[in-house]
Amino acid sequence: MPSVLVVEDDPSIRQSLIEVLTEHGYAVRSSADGFGALREVTQTPLDAVVLDLGLPDLDGGDALRMIRGISSVPVLVATARDDEREIISLLNAGADDYLVKPFSGGQLVARLSAVLR
Repeated sequence: MPSVLVVEDDPSIRQSLIEVLTEHGYAVRSSADGFGALREVTQTPLDAVVLDLGLPDLDGGDALRMIRGISSVPVLVATARDDEREIISLLNAGADDYLVKPFSGGQLVARLSAVLR
């Protein structure tokens, strides 16, 4: 069972992502902020991270760069930000995929499966 960390500050979105991923056989851990995500990445074996960018304590782009400094775990950015320059910048900084909200649970699962291949 693949282990995924969901990093999302909005409790209802976080819970929805957890439910979708759990229903599809993922073991899910979660964090509501960037520093919590960094703790999880350093302390927990993970197969992937689903990362929001609008976090309360640390911009998700900065969190991505910090994760890349300590781990090669696949990171799927899942955010409402749809600026093309930012998408390109974060993909170049190490994001494995970039998904713009709103998105379906099916699309999330398919993209997560793809980055885990």
